[in-house]
Amino acid sequence: MSAEDLEKYETDMELQLYREYRDVVSLFSHVVETERRFYLANEVDVQVRTGDGETWFEVTMTDAWVWDVYRPARFVKTVRVITFKDVNVEEIAKSDLDLTKLDRNS
Repeated sequence: MSAEDLEKYETDMELQLYREYRDVVSLFSHVVETERRFYLANEVDVQVRTGDGETWFEVTMTDAWVWDVYRPARFVKTVRVITFKDVNVEEIAKSDLDLTKLDRNS
């Protein structure tokens, strides 16, 4: 496989993932971003933990979708993430979900 073929494959996979995201985002109430992943979830619990002079976050999500191009199954019942980096949790405003204006052919 040439470098060009690999780049085309990765571009196609990203486009397929974006289309899936566009189709499922309205099913979820929260967006969660960590340093490694992007999630959609309906329930999110963030706990700040400390110990040995360090602080970390324990994030538990239920009924979630994971943005990961290499993951064969992106829908998961429960996700638990431990991170020492920032965590961003946003509630999705239903008015923001009007994706009908997006080109369905992209």
